[in-house]
Amino acid sequence: MQKLGDFKLPHFFNYPPYFTLQPVRDTREKQLQLWKELILDFCRTQKIFIIGLEEEFSLFTNPVIERSLSHEAKETFLSALVSEGRAEWIDKGHKKCLILWLRIQDWADCILRFVKDNGLEDSVMTIEEIRSGIESRGTELHGMDRTVLIRALKLLEHKGKAAIFKGTSADDEGVKFSV
Repeated sequence: MQKLGDFKLPHFFNYPPYFTLQPVRDTREKQLQLWKELILDFCRTQKIFIIGLEEEFSLFTNPVIERSLSHEAKETFLSALVSEGRAEWIDKGHKKCLILWLRIQDWADCILRFVKDNGLEDSVMTIEEIRSGIESRGTELHGMDRTVLIRALKLLEHKGKAAIFKGTSADDEGVKFSV
């Protein structure tokens, strides 16, 4: 089985037709499903939150079979994730895509688990501590995209489970959890 770093690639990754948008509807639907799952799995294991269509992205090229996805294919697969709420275009030109391997609600649930597991109820943490602090090491929160984290925290704030405090800079923005 072929690997990309420590990530095991699926068998279809070595099948050249899967690097070309398929014209037959049923085949394209199967192709879309396989690529959507692959993109989400790869981004999750590699902690990748943003894919730029204009930038080199290792998953979209297979040097073993000398195939790469076309710009149209990349945009088609990412747009399919967007339509399912698993990604969002960051810009109007569809050049950068935010990948949500967990939906915002799932991230919010993950944060609440983290707070409960670490006894952080009724305590204040900076947003940077959540993303890169000692407590978050080894969790999905460590290295999390700031935009996704803020959106999940705002959802928790809306539900009355957190209060976000503005700091003098982005480094000292805080959040108090009331789980």
